[in-house]
Parts: sequence; C-alpha cells; structure tokens
Amino acid sequence: MRGMNLQWGPLFFLLMLMPGTLASVACSHHDSSSQALSPERRAVIENDVRMFALAVAHDVTERGPTAWQQEFADDPAFFMAVNGQLAFPNRQVATQVIQDLPRTIKHIELRWGDDLRIDPLAADLAVVATSYTEVQTDAEGHQVIDTGFFTGVAELRGGRWQFRDAHWSAPVVRAKDH
Repeated sequence: MRGMNLQWGPLFFLLMLMPGTLASVACSHHDSSSQALSPERRAVIENDVRMFALAVAHDVTERGPTAWQQEFADDPAFFMAVNGQLAFPNRQVATQVIQDLPRTIKHIELRWGDDLRIDPLAADLAVVATSYTEVQTDAEGHQVIDTGFFTGVAELRGGRWQFRDAHWSAPVVRAKDH
C-alpha cells in the first residue's frame, strides 16, 4: 500500500469491502426472510389457508355465485384472470359482474382437487394452487361442467383470509391430427 496514490486509497478500500458487504447484505436478506416464517408458523398459515379454501368451495356451493363477494379482497388492486385473459381488472368490476350472476347461474358446485397446495409467503400472504371442478346450473336446469386449474394469492385482511388475486385456467382442447 505504500506509495499508493491518495486519490485511489479510499476508492480501493471501498472496492475491497464491496464483495464482502454485498455478500453480507444478500445473506442477511435471505436469512431474515427465511427466519420470518418459522416451520411452525408456516404450518399454521398453511392450515389456515387450506381451511379458508375449503370454506370457499363450501360457501359457493351452498350460497351460490354471490358468495364470491366475501371471498375476494375488497381492494381496488384485486384482479382475476381466466384462461390468460383479464376477466376482472379490479374489485369494482368483479362486484358488478358477481351481482348479475344469479340471473344466469342458479347453482354452482365447486370442488377443489386433492392436489390443493398452499405456499405461505409471509404471515399475511399465501399462494393457493389446485385443480378444480365446477358444475354450473342455469335457470332451465342445464349444466355446464368446467374443470381446470386455479391459482390465487390469499391475503389475511381484518382477521380473515380472502383472495387478493385469482386465475382460473381450463385445459386447451386441440383438434386431433388427421
């Protein structure tokens, strides 16, 4: 270090410290986020969100399509996509559409698959992912059976879980090769 230009001294010192500092910051961020949810807390969140998801299917089946009103977060940031298309860009549109559903859908039976997965992200956020089957019955008694996969972000708000965002997807039906 003797004979080093004084202009480079502080810069050299900072450059030498930088890799260790960056590694320390990266490790502390990783450590703090993984410590934020202990295995016990993750298990509690997973159980709570699983119970919420099962209650959603029960409520929608018992009370009909308007039951979705209480299951979606009452927040302008809420959105729902279906098969890659934005169906509800916000909660206001979701509310309007859901209010009109009983005119066309008299009964819904919603069943989640046995593959229900819950991924706790934070104390108040978790990802829900599962296959689903939904049987919709219209006013004339005609049934439409819809199957696919659902993903959503569940958020704990006001002491209860709600879907903050949701995406429903159905399998793509392809024409058979001739």
